[in-house]
Amino acid sequence: MKHDDVLKMMEEMGLPFAYDHFVEGESPEPPFLVFLYPKAANFAADGIAYFKINQLDIELYTDLKNPDLEETIEAVLLKHGIFYGKSETWIESEKLYEVLYEMEV
Repeated sequence: MKHDDVLKMMEEMGLPFAYDHFVEGESPEPPFLVFLYPKAANFAADGIAYFKINQLDIELYTDLKNPDLEETIEAVLLKHGIFYGKSETWIESEKLYEVLYEMEV
């Protein structure tokens, strides 16, 4: 999946989003999404990156737990045939829930 494909997929989720972070002071009210490629796990053959595999993280931020919204995001991922891992944490300093979707693209 190319970066343009990821952008289109993010748009399908119907929430404001940014790569890595929003500029300070320009963060929208929750819910919103942030996505990034924190690392690559490329497949090597003959001393080259034969098959590129990027990790894609999509972070959902909400001020209230929202299972319906999570299902909407997960439906978009499934529509694109993406297998994902999911975790959740409460960020006390921000008073926000973060639901993290981790996948390879």
